[in-house]
Amino acid sequence: MSQERQHKTGFETRAIHAGYDPDPTTGAVIPPIYATSTYKQDGVGGLRGGYEYSRSANPTRTALEGALAALEEGERGFAFASGLAAEDTLVRALCRPGDHVVIPDDAYGGTFRLFDKVEQAWGLAHSPAPVDDVDAVRAAIRPGQTKLVWLETPTNPLLNIGDIEALAGVAHDAGALLVVDNTFASPYLQQPLTLGVDVVVHSTTKYVGGHSDVVGGALVVRDLEVADKVGFHQNAMGAVPGPFDSFLTHRGIKTLGVRMDRHCDNAEKVVDFLTSHPAVGTVIYPGLESHPGHEVAQRQMKRFGGMISFRCTGGEDAALKVCERAEVFTLGESLGGVESLIEHPGRMTHASVAGTDLEVPADLVRLSVGIETADDLIADLANALG
Repeated sequence: MSQERQHKTGFETRAIHAGYDPDPTTGAVIPPIYATSTYKQDGVGGLRGGYEYSRSANPTRTALEGALAALEEGERGFAFASGLAAEDTLVRALCRPGDHVVIPDDAYGGTFRLFDKVEQAWGLAHSPAPVDDVDAVRAAIRPGQTKLVWLETPTNPLLNIGDIEALAGVAHDAGALLVVDNTFASPYLQQPLTLGVDVVVHSTTKYVGGHSDVVGGALVVRDLEVADKVGFHQNAMGAVPGPFDSFLTHRGIKTLGVRMDRHCDNAEKVVDFLTSHPAVGTVIYPGLESHPGHEVAQRQMKRFGGMISFRCTGGEDAALKVCERAEVFTLGESLGGVESLIEHPGRMTHASVAGTDLEVPADLVRLSVGIETADDLIADLANALG
């Protein structure tokens, strides 16, 4: 299917067909796993189809990258070995020592660690700001020094919502680029590039892959000049996925739409249960009208996602017991797979921000609501909450 035609089709059609046409020789409708490190060249410097070495390009990865670009409605997609590899490559491509980045004040712990412990040692400064406060983000920008405004929406794990269009304007007015980590929403629920964003980041380990069987990351860009920089650094730094990982991630993409609808359906039922339970103090979910970012989320998201956080009335001990008692909800890090997961961010995914301004509440529990039978999930939480 031509790229022009792909952009005119619906999301689910693009998810299944974008990035690859049936093989002209065999008719194979699914991209093969090209388990090769190198390629026969047609003479010295004569690349066959643009392939020379699989760090630079591999046909299985090419198919995945084309699909990613189509889903996010971007110019080019780039696949990486992990979400953090994608983030690090992007920073090195677009920033230099002495530059500055604005990050969320409740950023994913791994992202914070990358900026605070790795990029800062390289000479890159960063400042946290609440993503739901446009004025605060504007105030955190350092004129002439800030190169990136880094946004998560919804954020991890407090599910704050940033106004993408407004923050794109703020970043661009300051001569910076806006980067959005779209992992929680997925391209099915939110397409930031259509709202003025410059680069979208994904941990494809999560909803894009969707089956908890592969680790990966992605960048999708809307500007070809930025794409050239990212492409150079992707090859030069080499943190790319192998062909089998690319195959698994691309396979996951094909069912993203139907999975996300079920994630959302189940999450809404779980939220209804949690909001009336006496052991739960606060339920954090953008779909609730009481959520401070509800109106913005309603405007820029198709639905509100499968991630829920809540605070226990019994404090940290109660939160830990809920995590330990759950059975259908598996105690584990990560999110976005077909199975439901439960975790304690303060002790698990966000332990790296303990003792900093980004520390998360000790009584917080985070749920990744899977696609099991909703009644079973609710019964499990009822038992875990006691």
